[in-house]
Amino acid sequence: MRTPRTATTAAVAVAALALTVGGCSSSGGKSSEDKGSAPASGGKAVTTPRLKIAMVTHSGEGDTFWDIVQSGAKQAAVKDNVDFLYSANKEGQQQAQLVQAAIDQKVDGIVVTLAKPEAVKDVVKKAVAAGIPVVTINSGADYSRAVGALGHIGQDEEVAGEAVGDELTKRGKRKVLCVLHEQGNVSLEQRCAGVKKTFRGSVENLNVDGTNTPASTSSIEAKLQSAKDIDAVVTLGAPMAAAAVGAKADASSSAEIDTFDLNAAVVKQFKAQQIGFAVDQQPYLQGYLAVDELWLNKTNGDVIGGGRPVLTGPAIVTGKDVPTLEKYTARGTR
Repeated sequence: MRTPRTATTAAVAVAALALTVGGCSSSGGKSSEDKGSAPASGGKAVTTPRLKIAMVTHSGEGDTFWDIVQSGAKQAAVKDNVDFLYSANKEGQQQAQLVQAAIDQKVDGIVVTLAKPEAVKDVVKKAVAAGIPVVTINSGADYSRAVGALGHIGQDEEVAGEAVGDELTKRGKRKVLCVLHEQGNVSLEQRCAGVKKTFRGSVENLNVDGTNTPASTSSIEAKLQSAKDIDAVVTLGAPMAAAAVGAKADASSSAEIDTFDLNAAVVKQFKAQQIGFAVDQQPYLQGYLAVDELWLNKTNGDVIGGGRPVLTGPAIVTGKDVPTLEKYTARGTR
């Protein structure tokens, strides 16, 4: 596993408009009746009052990446005596409505993604104005401070793309297809832009619908058939890697498949030598740190990283990292 040098340092259903409880509503910590003011002594559950924290993301249906983020958030929620509420919608306007639903529920903190910042920024500012602390994760780091968030947790997406461009150059690739599975997502656009910045060959973007795997597979296959000189395909999410692997086989292409993000399927694809490398941004850590930061802020006035972005990636992983990663991806934490 290699961690590229970075430019920054740093230690749903809309109709319902209801946030769902993420499995931690009655477990972990002590009850809110136990106010406890003694300093932490270690080895015991927290004794701080019970909090309610909402996470609202831009996840599309079936995106396993967000299962890993939630896994980290739920674990932190158990530790921190928190009711964890999760909701998501890939459309910016609907995501904004879900943030409003969290405000209406008078939650104690909000974790939000800014993949489509223009659609979400006003309601996030409204949450901050209402006295609800906000932490942004994963997408939209450049907009985090402007909306009043405590900070941002994730990877620098353009730096991550640059790391991919460098890796592809080292591997001797000449023409890359960068597959964007969600149009308008600023983080995905930054990734492909980063690849173009450092890759010494040519890069072509291809927009597909990440929620429709068969159609995405067909689109990638058609491109590989019409452009035989493509020798690498970069997908921007682990679920899309499987579509690219299938498209490569159907197109009888020799292109290398590489991807952003990990899951258990990607590890299996490493073992089958179907994927060259992946970029790990540690989504479990994003969810865990976001909930933990809101708890720390509410109970101790802390701000992780002094308000600067806290980086959880990128790291380049390859087949040689499988023995280390396999047990973690199997349990849904990497």
